[in-house]
Amino acid sequence: MMCWIAHEWRLVGRSRLCLSALALLCLLSAVSLWSGAREVARQQAHIARLAPVHEHDVQAVAKRFANGGDAGYAAYYTFYDTQDPPSGAAFLALGLRDVAPYVLRVRALGLQAQLYEGETFNPELALAGRFDFAFVLVYMAPLFIIALLHDLVSGERQAGRLRMLLAMPNAGSRLWLRRAGLRTALAIASMALPLLLAAALLPIGMPVLAAALTVVVAYAAFWCAVCALVATRPWGSTAHATALMGCWAVLTLVLPTLAQMAIARGIPVDQGVDLMLAQRQNVHGAWDQPRDATMQRFFETHPEWKDTAPLPVQFHWKWYYAFQQLGDESVAPAVSAYRAGLARRQDWTARLGWLLPGVAVQTALHGLAQTDLPAQLRYQENIEAFHREVRGFYYPYVFNERPFGPEDFAKRPRFAAHRAAAQWPVLPLAACLAWGLFMAGLAARALRRVDPAG
Repeated sequence: MMCWIAHEWRLVGRSRLCLSALALLCLLSAVSLWSGAREVARQQAHIARLAPVHEHDVQAVAKRFANGGDAGYAAYYTFYDTQDPPSGAAFLALGLRDVAPYVLRVRALGLQAQLYEGETFNPELALAGRFDFAFVLVYMAPLFIIALLHDLVSGERQAGRLRMLLAMPNAGSRLWLRRAGLRTALAIASMALPLLLAAALLPIGMPVLAAALTVVVAYAAFWCAVCALVATRPWGSTAHATALMGCWAVLTLVLPTLAQMAIARGIPVDQGVDLMLAQRQNVHGAWDQPRDATMQRFFETHPEWKDTAPLPVQFHWKWYYAFQQLGDESVAPAVSAYRAGLARRQDWTARLGWLLPGVAVQTALHGLAQTDLPAQLRYQENIEAFHREVRGFYYPYVFNERPFGPEDFAKRPRFAAHRAAAQWPVLPLAACLAWGLFMAGLAARALRRVDPAG
């Protein structure tokens, strides 16, 4: 066995194409990991740099209340920063962190308008994504495996050696399995070695690293099997390469795009900016409505404040914050439907991995990196919980007309950036393994029927 492996290794060493392809794949993997780590470091530095700037702004507002003042003004002018720091494995696949805000300043006004006012990117322009490890694995690694294996059988047939090879002892399917297995293992090593080096330098965690390596092995095994299945056809090397390139285009570009279009049409979801506009329209319309009617609607959902003093003739902050909260509550059903629609799309995308292995790989890596849609929704939920805390802090001062002094300002809530335990992408990981094992079995059976005559 070792003799055959040594022989196959010598063949690889004599092929400039194989060596160049392996070296280039290793370089691209290393560059993609470096690019992802650099972007994660930039986001972390951005978060750290904004913290003192925000604190400076808050202290400037606090100076206005050195001698006490109205809590309504404090709630209006004081911003609170929230952060979504990247996970230790975010460099693997940046996902939505490339387009969604990871730092957001909010105040005690209507929240929905603040959540989505930064949603100004063009989703179609963001489809390409960044050059990260997920991009290299899903789109580029298959091309290198095709370059290594497109002439697995046809190269020997065209050189006139196929009949002799099949007549040798322990030849047949074992020969092709050894050759394809070694070259695929070298391709896996070209991606795994940079990943292991990155894991030694960055806090990725052993479970996530093991899962990522499993995805790499399973996806490489899938494309090795595709190449082996095509190699059994009695064609020339050029025809094999053309057929494999067609498979790559269909499986990684055409079908995923069509499937995502079908999911988007089947589960229509408005953009967040529509929620922002609806909330602002309701808030702006409250200025023209009777104030007592607004307060009565507010007291229906917040009866703890109904026994406070009635509104004076002039402007009062409790009326202002009441219709701000009513604006949020007016779009609450739309917000729930919006997030439910996004969650359904995510679920169908995960199911799509059972039909398209590239989708399963991408979904699995985004889940491991915690840069997918559920991670973004968890950040929004953290902001909503903190915003309720901010409102709960100011409401006793505003509705009870209590003075607001420096000692009260020092008690203001602080956002605690924490990352909730994410659910592992079990379904996409299982789909990756299933595809790799299933296709490997088909390829092993097909290679037994190689026709030397072609």
